[in-house]
Amino acid sequence: MKNQVMESGFLGRLNISRRHPFALRMAPMIDIIFLLLIFFFVAAKWRPTEDFLPFQLSAAQARNLTIGKPEPLIIQISATQAGCKVQVGRLHSVQIENETIEANLAVLMEKMNNCLLAQKRFATDPIEIVCAPEVKWDHLAKIYNMFFGAGLTDITFRMTE
Repeated sequence: MKNQVMESGFLGRLNISRRHPFALRMAPMIDIIFLLLIFFFVAAKWRPTEDFLPFQLSAAQARNLTIGKPEPLIIQISATQAGCKVQVGRLHSVQIENETIEANLAVLMEKMNNCLLAQKRFATDPIEIVCAPEVKWDHLAKIYNMFFGAGLTDITFRMTE
């Protein structure tokens, strides 16, 4: 009887737990491994890095053709008594006066378009502004804004000491 009480009581539970050894359950671990595998597949970058195609031109086609950036169109701005003088390349010159600045800027834009067409230039070709130190900031800002508003985007200023 004592034996029965011991088996059914606390000691019985110890014997039962000793009979079944501790073991890892593999089903949840396999689930976790598959979830991690799916995560790494989704998070991986599968696109190959872009690079130049490895090819070699034949000797008959090899030439020294290089397409570079064209020379900038030089715009020279110098101060005058009544405003400023704008020289577009070596072709056109426009006098901008304080009283008729808007009309003079329209003439400048027309001459600029004529110069771009004559030289077969594009709006993305570089333009370099050379400005004398005596030119008023207002004139320079309006000329720059007009060029930029016309779609000319590569505008730089020549720096002189």
